[in-house]
Amino acid sequence: MEAFVSWLNGILWSNPVIYIILGIGLLFSILTRFLQVRLLKDMVKLMFTGRSSDAGVSSFQALSIALSGRIGTGNIAGTATAIAMGGPGAVFWMWTIAFIGAGSAFVESTLARSTKLSKMVSTEAVLLTTLKKV
Repeated sequence: MEAFVSWLNGILWSNPVIYIILGIGLLFSILTRFLQVRLLKDMVKLMFTGRSSDAGVSSFQALSIALSGRIGTGNIAGTATAIAMGGPGAVFWMWTIAFIGAGSAFVESTLARSTKLSKMVSTEAVLLTTLKKV
């Protein structure tokens, strides 16, 4: 089992896989016309002026919840370790990767939302069909 995990680890952390993931993130950033920069003003405005939803969650609270899920406390220790091992240049590369990853995160969230909506519509259709039969 240890040999299998080591083999799989070698594949998942190989240079080609990392370059492919970075390339896809850059492609998503280009296709969304770098919304990380283009919509920054709107993001900040909505974060501080948005009103609470019916569930009682404000825009800032929603952002905090989303960031805590994405970042987590492990990255705090990871950042400290990277700076200790790689010096201040590590911060530049973390920011660069985070910028490229923002495009991937947006596409991922949009895809999840559209999938959720399509499943809701199909579930509602099944429920309505069932209710009509009853």
